Amino acid sequence: MFEFAWPWMFLLLPLPLLTWYFVPPLAARHGSALRIPYLDDFSAVAADEISINSSKLPLILLLLGWLALITATARPAWVGDPVEVSRSGRDLMLAIDLSGSMEEKDFQLRGRRVDRLTATKAVAGEFIKKREGDRIGLILFGDQAYLQTPLTFDRQTVHRLLNESATRLAGRSTAIGDAIGLAIKQLRKQEDRQQVLILMTDGTNTAGRVGPLEAAKMAAQEGLKIYTVGIGAIPRARRGLFGMRATGRSDLDEKTLKAIAKETGGQYFRAHNTREFARIYEELDRLEPVEKELESYRPRRDLFQWPLLLFMLMSAITLWLRKNR
Repeated sequence: MFEFAWPWMFLLLPLPLLTWYFVPPLAARHGSALRIPYLDDFSAVAADEISINSSKLPLILLLLGWLALITATARPAWVGDPVEVSRSGRDLMLAIDLSGSMEEKDFQLRGRRVDRLTATKAVAGEFIKKREGDRIGLILFGDQAYLQTPLTFDRQTVHRLLNESATRLAGRSTAIGDAIGLAIKQLRKQEDRQQVLILMTDGTNTAGRVGPLEAAKMAAQEGLKIYTVGIGAIPRARRGLFGMRATGRSDLDEKTLKAIAKETGGQYFRAHNTREFARIYEELDRLEPVEKELESYRPRRDLFQWPLLLFMLMSAITLWLRKNR
């Protein structure tokens, strides 16, 4: 279907006619600049001038150019048939621990040993890429919780800012309760949307103004569902020169993380390695499936450039005729 974005612009079409009718010519307002007593001597020149002025081609070109200009200003467009698209109604917040313990290298990624934050970035990045249609936000926490990215459909920006994060950027400690509180504050602004927080940490709450369980109760009251992910390999005993020693440090408070998930109707996951990490996100995809809400839109293709090109062509031809007259 063909339509105009601003059809009221066609009201300007009579403007040249109104200008010609109400604004007198310059000669009529100021009188003749030169009086010639012997008109017969200039009869031939006057006849030629009259014949040239009687040509209607410049006037026709000007009118066509004006019509083309008004048409371009009205923004013509071709609007296609309605197209149905699916959209999710879910808000997802990712809260990621940046405390000093996330530097522990107890994960394997593509055949090399990496720290916990690097493994988290790799797996969480793939999770973000798959959440097409969801709004995603990013919270980073250490001594305090910081909103790195508000809720947005721009998954590429969230992924980039996640990759730019670094351990100890927010401090060395772990403020789990503050991270939950910040997520509540951000998600409270939204209405009639399913709200989910995925909290990833490898430690125990050691900082912040709000306790984790207290924050979980507030989240439950707000309808915020929290999935908690415990990061870090299980310490293993290995024989050394001085007897058995534990490898891989883990201060994970699984009891609190399980209580947070249970209080809000979520679930607790334990990530010992990158394979389990990936399976956790697959499970989250199953537990929190993308809800399809059909919306329709009509593709629109602007066509204003064609009448604008016609106006420029008519103007160029008119100027050429005046120059060669």
